Amino acid sequence: MDNQVNITYITLEGYVEVHKYRYLYFVIMFTAYILILCSNSTVVYLIWIHPNLHEPMYIFVAALLINSVVYSTVFYPKLLIDFLSDKQIISYSACLFQWFIFYSLACSEFLLLAAMAYDRYVSICKPLQYPTIMRKNTVIMFLVLAWLVPVCQVAVPIVQNVNKKLCKFIFKGIICNSTVYKLHCVESKVLNIYGLIVFVNLVLLPVLFILFTYTRIFIITYRSCGEVRRKAAQTCLPHLIVLINFSCLSAYDALLLRVEIDFPKTVRFIMSLQLLVYHPLFNPIIYGLKMKEIYKHLKRLFCKM
Repeated sequence: MDNQVNITYITLEGYVEVHKYRYLYFVIMFTAYILILCSNSTVVYLIWIHPNLHEPMYIFVAALLINSVVYSTVFYPKLLIDFLSDKQIISYSACLFQWFIFYSLACSEFLLLAAMAYDRYVSICKPLQYPTIMRKNTVIMFLVLAWLVPVCQVAVPIVQNVNKKLCKFIFKGIICNSTVYKLHCVESKVLNIYGLIVFVNLVLLPVLFILFTYTRIFIITYRSCGEVRRKAAQTCLPHLIVLINFSCLSAYDALLLRVEIDFPKTVRFIMSLQLLVYHPLFNPIIYGLKMKEIYKHLKRLFCKM
């Protein structure tokens, strides 16, 4: 292999016994990909065609599910090719693109969950002002910010790393994330500090805002009648479950990057598959089964079929 190929390509060393179980891995992941596309697209389709679901809460749910479809479509084709290939390699530019999509969509998810928390707060705590505050333009602004802000902030380290020289060509993973910086000859302290700032802006602050908002909702509903408490729990519980699930998976990535814990290869592989399979499938199931209006339309759809 000549120097140009050594510089351009990275070996993905995160796979566990891929030569032995390649066809099993392929079938499982291909099935998961089809399920992710079908489940997420079905819920988005129902939200789109039914006028009673054209409310801010359901629009934010649709945005989350679209994120899952985009995320899966970026990672799964490469993953499926790797399972059937003799060598699991990726070009450095494609690796940076995966890094960009991974963090842009992850941060977007936290911002969308924060927008949903605010929507629930206004709906439950300020019901008379809800139509005035959560107008169409406000929802569009939240959606644009939730997608655009992460893209702009995550793009900075990607652009800075494009021309970085690599001294290592073996990556301990199956999808590229910010641990790619460990392959660089010289580690940039400025980019590390910038990454920490982005983490605070796009992850920590939204999570704190969500926790504060739901705490306020629970305090107010606790003082209200049983019917109000039931409705609040019915609409807020799915969002909290998704938040906890996604936060736990994100914590693994943070531990991998900042604390630099050297997880065993099998643990890394299983956690990577969790990120790829579990979360994109988890969202449509939770929102489809736990949100009454969506579940009602899903039931009608399957009854017709």
